[in-house]
Amino acid sequence: MERGSPESFTRMGTLGIEEEFYVVDERGRPTSGTDELVYEHEPPEILADRLDHELFKCVIETQTPLIETPGDARERLLEVRRALVEYATRHGYDIAAAGLHPLAKWRELEHAEKPRYRSQLDRIQYPQHRNTTAGVHVHVGVDDADKAVWIANELRWFMPVMLALSANSPYWNGFDTGLQSARAKIFEGLPNTGMPTAFEDFDAFDRFERRMLETKAIEDRGELWYDVRPHTAHGTVELRTPDGQADPDVVMAFVEYAHALVETLAEEYEDGTPGHRHRRELLDENKWRAIRHGRDVAFIDRDLEGTVDLGELVDRECERLGIDGIKRVYEGESGAERQRRLLESEGPDALCESLLLEAS
Repeated sequence: MERGSPESFTRMGTLGIEEEFYVVDERGRPTSGTDELVYEHEPPEILADRLDHELFKCVIETQTPLIETPGDARERLLEVRRALVEYATRHGYDIAAAGLHPLAKWRELEHAEKPRYRSQLDRIQYPQHRNTTAGVHVHVGVDDADKAVWIANELRWFMPVMLALSANSPYWNGFDTGLQSARAKIFEGLPNTGMPTAFEDFDAFDRFERRMLETKAIEDRGELWYDVRPHTAHGTVELRTPDGQADPDVVMAFVEYAHALVETLAEEYEDGTPGHRHRRELLDENKWRAIRHGRDVAFIDRDLEGTVDLGELVDRECERLGIDGIKRVYEGESGAERQRRLLESEGPDALCESLLLEAS
């Protein structure tokens, strides 16, 4: 059993960004292209060992190289995106991004042959068979294992905020779900997903991870698919909640927010600030509100007294953390709203075109 280690947590503030995308045909519809792009050709150098596929042959994942300085994050992200788009185009494909592709019908799409996914399909059955989701994962380096677990505990309250801002998946399997992020709800159909409980320290998390492996609840630690987790191999805290995005500026707003949150929480940990003792059920309620209402959400506030509207919360966070990206995201049209508007006013071709990946 491959295990992580507390010795992995050595550096504060480094970044890594993983994005899941859809391989689409000339009409912007999902198509099986990952065998060709991942296995049959040599990808560009920046994608070497950083390009993989997901469960479906239409979903492809990229990873940035390790980002040492936050100021370099945008250019690293764009370099990876440009390389992927050029590579895909060269082989007759386009790349699209959303939490769910609105025209993806899981019964008509091919699953990957990779043994890991075949095993998951056999074990999990229906919830995994229909899992056409695509998200954004942000890794932030932390220099101490216990600190990383404490930060992950505290980040749980902020995950619905990021989800509400990122909501970009109103359609699933060809119909309007009435949700802003149907991806989040579809993904929660899998085991070991959603909002995790708090862990006392790294040893407690390590015991949990080990028990899950030893009891064959999971086959590898990567199957702990929670919204936020300490990553015991990379030495990071990984935030996994946003829907996929075509616009790199939206992704960068979440990267900026994630980095600022982790750095601020690290300072609070070092100062001995007591952690919040949030019941997971209340955090689940906030996540549901984000899934259902997106930009129009009112959250149970962090002190669990009363509620706070997303707009007020965004203002508060930007002032508290000295950031502005999520403010611009909030003031713009949401991904879910845009998808609905385009489908209604211009039809499916315009909707598909709007999801094509931006790389500049």
